[in-house]
Amino acid sequence: MTDNHTERRRFKRVAFDAKTILNQGDQTWTVQLIDLSLKGLLIEKPSPWGGDTNERFMVDIELQEGIDVVMEVQLTHDDHNHLGFVCKHIELDSVTHLRRLIELNIADHDELERELGALMGG
Repeated sequence: MTDNHTERRRFKRVAFDAKTILNQGDQTWTVQLIDLSLKGLLIEKPSPWGGDTNERFMVDIELQEGIDVVMEVQLTHDDHNHLGFVCKHIELDSVTHLRRLIELNIADHDELERELGALMGG
């Protein structure tokens, strides 16, 4: 990622390792999650890769057994061996779980509240 891309990011990313499944149509990839935020995620590019960059994907991140974050995402960048996605839709249960994960990994409660405000307003 470029410095310019990082500067534009408004959401703190949290490094997290969890079972992550990416789906598009009848294609399914088990992927390595690198990090995630309230607005998206970064994964290692699976091999072989044949996703349609013009269509949305579904991602299921298993935080622990029975607790998953499920998002509809759009590919925003393909850099070398990494794929970056922005969240286009997330259900309330998933955003609650994701918020808790971010909250546990951000020491600054005010920063979390700013990010949630940006998510709801942006």
